[in-house]
Amino acid sequence: MPDLGPAERALLEQGAAELFEEVLTEGGLADDDPRVVAGGPRRDAFELLRRLGLLVPAPEEASGGGDGPGRTTYVGVDPAAVQSHVVAPLGQRGAELLAESAQWAQAFGALAQTWRRTPQPTSGPFTELRGEAIDPFIASVVADAQSELLTAQPQTGRDAAALRLAAERDVAALERGVRMRTLYQHSARRSAITHDYVAAVTARGAEVRTLDEFFNRLIVVDRRLAVVPGHQGLAVALVVREPSLVAYLADMFERHWERGRPFASTDSALVKEIAAEQRAMTIRMLVEGHADPASAKRMGVSPRTYAAYVADLKAEHEVTTRFQLGYALGRLGITGEEQPGEAPGEPPAGGGGQSPGECTTT
Repeated sequence: MPDLGPAERALLEQGAAELFEEVLTEGGLADDDPRVVAGGPRRDAFELLRRLGLLVPAPEEASGGGDGPGRTTYVGVDPAAVQSHVVAPLGQRGAELLAESAQWAQAFGALAQTWRRTPQPTSGPFTELRGEAIDPFIASVVADAQSELLTAQPQTGRDAAALRLAAERDVAALERGVRMRTLYQHSARRSAITHDYVAAVTARGAEVRTLDEFFNRLIVVDRRLAVVPGHQGLAVALVVREPSLVAYLADMFERHWERGRPFASTDSALVKEIAAEQRAMTIRMLVEGHADPASAKRMGVSPRTYAAYVADLKAEHEVTTRFQLGYALGRLGITGEEQPGEAPGEPPAGGGGQSPGECTTT
């Protein structure tokens, strides 16, 4: 059967189908009919029906009879008898193409693994990814992970579709035996789609914790490669392969992880501690003078939620303006740096120093 494609199928569905019906109604079609002679309006449809075997010479024509020398009458054939000769080869060719495409994908996958695992003297220890190239790269390195995935995910920039894809990708890694730990901000506990993601990965052995501090996105794969945001935000990512820097980023993750609280825990005391930590961070945002949008982003909440936190503080201190709130906090010596059990204004345990919220390397 000659090669058939979309153009031939479209012709069959339109003009050829109509001509086929006319042949059946009229009981046959002579090849010198004005409709199908060279240059005739139905010539292409007639030729296609002949190629497909849907029109064949009438039996008397095949046996040598007919209407006269050089004239042949064609009659229709049951399409069910012809279909297998057309559809089966196309299906076989489609299966062969699918198999071939899978083998090509496997071959390129092997080359990609070799490229990622081999030092790249031309590009050095850093590679910049932009736009649509970021997600496929992350999917590929996660698919290559052999032992460990460390991820720090702030709440901004992730929607339901992105989390569904991440769940499929991460579950596949976990089922291969990869150990996975993920760190969120406390605000993730109020997200239904994040709860769905966490349920999917923890069921396969992943560990998830939350932290009150702000941190940037981070992915560390097998402690050999890290992905961090570029200076232009979500549209740019930087792939880090330099061993010392990857080790440093992994160490920073571990320090944050130690301070994190288990995501799945529903212990009432822990819930109160998390609420206290979010209250303390709200105070720190006010004391440090951040604008509301910046404060909301650092806490991983919407501007409206952040405004509600500030309103709660006003009610707690029985004031109506932020100026009054700032005066009340200053008079009481409240900075948001107090540790549990410390009185306001008391020096932090360890003699002061950098605020936990200022450690934002990850």
